[in-house]
Amino acid sequence: MKLNLSSRTIAILISMLVAGVLTALAVYAPQMEFREAFLTAGITVAACFLLVYLSFEALIFREINTIYSGLEMIKRKELRKLSNKFLFRPEPLKRLRDEILQMAARKQQEIDELKRLQVLRREFLADVSHELKTPIFAAQGFVHTILDDDEIDEVTQRKFLSKAASSLDALNDLVQDLVTISQLEKGVVQMRRQRFNVVQLVLDIFEQLELTAAQRSVTLELLPPTLADAELLVLADRNRIRQVLINLIDNGIKYGQERGHVSVHLSETAKTVRIAVHNDGEGIAKQHHHRVFERFYRIEKSRSRNSGGTGLGLAISKHIVEGHKSVLRLHSEPGQGTTFEFKLPKPKLRRPVKQPEQVD
Repeated sequence: MKLNLSSRTIAILISMLVAGVLTALAVYAPQMEFREAFLTAGITVAACFLLVYLSFEALIFREINTIYSGLEMIKRKELRKLSNKFLFRPEPLKRLRDEILQMAARKQQEIDELKRLQVLRREFLADVSHELKTPIFAAQGFVHTILDDDEIDEVTQRKFLSKAASSLDALNDLVQDLVTISQLEKGVVQMRRQRFNVVQLVLDIFEQLELTAAQRSVTLELLPPTLADAELLVLADRNRIRQVLINLIDNGIKYGQERGHVSVHLSETAKTVRIAVHNDGEGIAKQHHHRVFERFYRIEKSRSRNSGGTGLGLAISKHIVEGHKSVLRLHSEPGQGTTFEFKLPKPKLRRPVKQPEQVD
């Protein structure tokens, strides 16, 4: 049979036991009278009760109350206030309290992360469905118009079919980008590192995007200009870095100023080459900096959709750069333009092979 005794009851029993022993000794002591012995027993009971009860309060209940207050802080997500309390202590109750609080803090962080991922998942599904729906509906509209109206002339039919083909091409680009970013996030894509001249790569991209830049009268510049005839070798996946630079330069053309400039600045250190792509557009406010690399995130949705693109370029670029053990950084302020930069390693110098000496 279990006895559920409170701390106060235990304290009373212990104090009475101790008082009984002391009283018995006092009664049988020849020098003490009964009235003195009774008074001694009362004082002993009170003293023992206070001693035991305060011991319980100090050793157990205060620590338990502290545990509850710590859990309340975790519920209110005031985790910083707990950081100075997670120190190792030899007392079992205090160690137990720290373990409970640490476990609760970890669980709360996991719950917060799951909630954040759930929100991102909902946003991603909504964005994907919208992005897929737009080209599909456009292509359907043009094709069904041709099928439903037999009186459309051949010129109009070709015009509608051309627009339907453009919508399907946009849909194909979106699907390809989704496949690419999925593979990059899973680590399926392996970076095929090779030595190549990054200066020549930039010049090739300038030539490829020349017509796009001409439509907005944007000037493409390589800085410093003396590098145009130079060789600057890096060790990286050429095709993937080409994809990153095309995304960054194309974004600079689309979102920079009309009749503005997009520049690619190359600089080297002993072991790395820094690549910075700058445009003189409106700039990006700081509250958007941590989200510009998210999939489908657009600062100005209407303006971005009119500019084309799948909304995955920066997310893909970020994963490719991270696959090269580097970081894609953003520097931007409203009215100051935007700069994206990252670093690539330089290839190690090859040691010359010694030729065997010829013996006469």
